[in-house]
Amino acid sequence: MKKVSLRPGKERSLLKRHPWVFESSIARGGGDSGETVRVESADGQFLAWAAFSPKSLIRLRAWSFDEAERIDAGFFQRRIEQAIAMRARLAIASDAWRLIHGEADGLPGLVVDRYGDTLVAQFGSAGAERWKTVIADALLAATGLTRLYERSDAQAREWEGLPVHTGWLRGDGATALTIREHEWQLTLDVAEGHKTGYYLDQRDSRSRFADAVKQYGVKTVLNCFSYTGGFSVAALAGGATQVVSVDSSGPALERAKAHVALNGFAANRHEAWDADVNATLRRCLQEGRRFDAIVLDPPKFAPTVAHAERAARAYKDINRLAFMLLNDGGLLYTFSCSGGISPDLFHKIVAGAGLDAGVDGYIVERLSAAADHPQTVCFPEGDYLKGLGILKR
Repeated sequence: MKKVSLRPGKERSLLKRHPWVFESSIARGGGDSGETVRVESADGQFLAWAAFSPKSLIRLRAWSFDEAERIDAGFFQRRIEQAIAMRARLAIASDAWRLIHGEADGLPGLVVDRYGDTLVAQFGSAGAERWKTVIADALLAATGLTRLYERSDAQAREWEGLPVHTGWLRGDGATALTIREHEWQLTLDVAEGHKTGYYLDQRDSRSRFADAVKQYGVKTVLNCFSYTGGFSVAALAGGATQVVSVDSSGPALERAKAHVALNGFAANRHEAWDADVNATLRRCLQEGRRFDAIVLDPPKFAPTVAHAERAARAYKDINRLAFMLLNDGGLLYTFSCSGGISPDLFHKIVAGAGLDAGVDGYIVERLSAAADHPQTVCFPEGDYLKGLGILKR
């Protein structure tokens, strides 16, 4: 077993069971891409078994902090079974959910979503890539399924020095699927959709938005960065009479329109605008158009803390415009999926946007990823999705 020794004082994060070690913390040692190494402090104390990544700034990702544990096929089988057991205890109102959530489930770099009878996996680290065959076998054995599609095309692969891989790992067949979410039906294509095919992390927030639309008597809704219209369907289900979906992807908007029809809502209650969100917000302001509720669910503006300042300006601008477009007593559901933006910073950004817009609001709820995308005590970076439900005063 190869060893990696850390610089003096750099053992603190591993002692706190944080799974990452950066390149600058390593004194000596290494291994092949994804190889399991023994990580020791400067004085030789065992710290963790970790996967070595020679290309990434995150040079080590810990598999286990137990010196007696062995990283083998049995290890991955146990971790996968533990993750599945945790989801079985959740009241998930869907037949699609996050099965493996990377570091939170003790499997750094591995993401697996289940859509009905199909699994979709992203192998985003050198360690997960090295154990891909073992992991694939363990996933099918633990779930009893036969179809596993790979979507290893996220930017993390580039940072790890790994090539893009997509396609069937196990089984085959159609990649277009229909899932149930709450009382709605939604469609996706695991080969083409964002992430592994759909944004499962917003499942609970979509339900909460539908409830809020009903509770506050919302009639008109502007859904920005709408993708395939999940929040639009939620708004219609909550009783909104007119919903506008705005996105720069024509195919996504076509699917949003199909979702409206699939769930039995009249086509004349929904408009799809193929447009830039920022320009659309400004145009609505100029035209004097106002809404009872606005959803802002933008893409990741800040992938790391280094991008936070630029992202903060972008978040502030769209929230400022949204505040100005809301009717009095209107609802703003605003989100950030940027890991580089903390919940506290996001709150401050939205507060600054309200100040610039000359409005204030009541925070009626704070939102985060659904429970099948767990956060853990030892890994605060897992708190990537944050949202605020605000009632304009």
